[in-house]
Amino acid sequence: MAAQSLRITEYDEADTVTATYVQSQGKSQGLSRVDVIPPKDLKSLADTAWNRAVDVFLPVGYPHSVSDDYLEYQIYDSLQAFSSSIAALLSSRAVLSSVGVGDSTASPTAAIILSIIQDSMGRMATILFAHRFGTSLEPECKMYRLLADVLNDAGFVLDCLSPVFPKPIRVAVLSLSSVLRSLCGVAAGSSKASLSAHFAKQGNLGELNAKDSSQETVISLVGMMAGSLVISWITTPIATWTALILLLSIHLETNRRAVRAVKMRTLTRQRATLVYHQLQQNKIPTPDLIASQEWIFERDGVLRNAKAEGLGFCAIGVPLARLLNSIGEQHNQTKSSSLASEKLTQILNLYQSSAFILWSDKSSGPRRNSLFIVVKKNAVSRDLILAWWQALIFAEGDSSASSQDAKVGDFDRLLKLFSGSLDTAKELLGKHEPKLKEAGWNLELGAIQTMAGTTVAIEHAQE
Repeated sequence: MAAQSLRITEYDEADTVTATYVQSQGKSQGLSRVDVIPPKDLKSLADTAWNRAVDVFLPVGYPHSVSDDYLEYQIYDSLQAFSSSIAALLSSRAVLSSVGVGDSTASPTAAIILSIIQDSMGRMATILFAHRFGTSLEPECKMYRLLADVLNDAGFVLDCLSPVFPKPIRVAVLSLSSVLRSLCGVAAGSSKASLSAHFAKQGNLGELNAKDSSQETVISLVGMMAGSLVISWITTPIATWTALILLLSIHLETNRRAVRAVKMRTLTRQRATLVYHQLQQNKIPTPDLIASQEWIFERDGVLRNAKAEGLGFCAIGVPLARLLNSIGEQHNQTKSSSLASEKLTQILNLYQSSAFILWSDKSSGPRRNSLFIVVKKNAVSRDLILAWWQALIFAEGDSSASSQDAKVGDFDRLLKLFSGSLDTAKELLGKHEPKLKEAGWNLELGAIQTMAGTTVAIEHAQE
């Protein structure tokens, strides 16, 4: 039996051909020859050295191991880190002046006490911020990534302002600056972890974070070297403030561009709204399109129409008491509610097969909708997307009604609107869900509910 010829191609982590092995039959029986063919685009020694140097700071397998928006984000992120490093040196010089460096009357003990006050207030702020906003840091990572640097830059400004204040006020200013930087640390750390999880495509989150730390180390080192020259040249207050404003402007703009470059694949409430309006036009939006349309800062829970006009607000994960109060009356002392039992029964029957209950407050009206979603215990991300789209459909339909129509048969009118909007939302999601997944959207990862809420389990007791 004649031996078969083999051709084996070898690849590196970046899916680049490194060598090709070709087996051919030798002249002697039972022997074969294997030739090693180098790649056609064999690079020069200088190019190879450059690539190896760059590979130190890039994830293994780049660009196939990360998402398409990774490089643009990292470029702007490096630029913002560079400008921030220089601004931090100007800020540090102002702080040293505030604590008494160069002042013969300054006390080392006072400087230590000031440091303790700053550190204590910063730690307390960290705990409170994490408790209040911890659940929203991952879904709204783009917003908190930019907010972190806004807080950090505000701290720089306060540091540079501190020398002009009297000593008692100076302590408060420096303490507030420490609080802002602590909030920046929480927001930046959590949001960057979420962004890294978005960039990682091959389970390489740990390596991605390690390479990101390497990049930050180099950029910070270069920034400090450049900053040492800047602070030696800039000594007057006018020059200091001019340089600081310029650096902070560059810092915020490059950070804004970095965040804008990220194309998240999960649906927050804002992205779900934009996707809904695209689907209403029979268009399947991609994450790239929605990323170009979404705002970095958006009001929490706002409902908007296709023209970005506000239609009202919707809260998610509210207690059941809010539903009871909207269709009945609450007793101030006992906190119990009096209501017509048939109203509650009709609402529960409407949402019997749904994992949520959407209803409106008594204060709600056309163009000022105040809606809320009671989440059932078995609800998943898809259910919350459905609930949010129903809220948008209801708000659009209710906003087109006249104020006179809103007063006639109020409960029956609301029940009919909620029933129709629920059917429309189910039809819309059922029709386009497969296409949305094909377009790159992750509908399984929850990002609609950003704050900790309550869930309910409904049991029908036997009489």
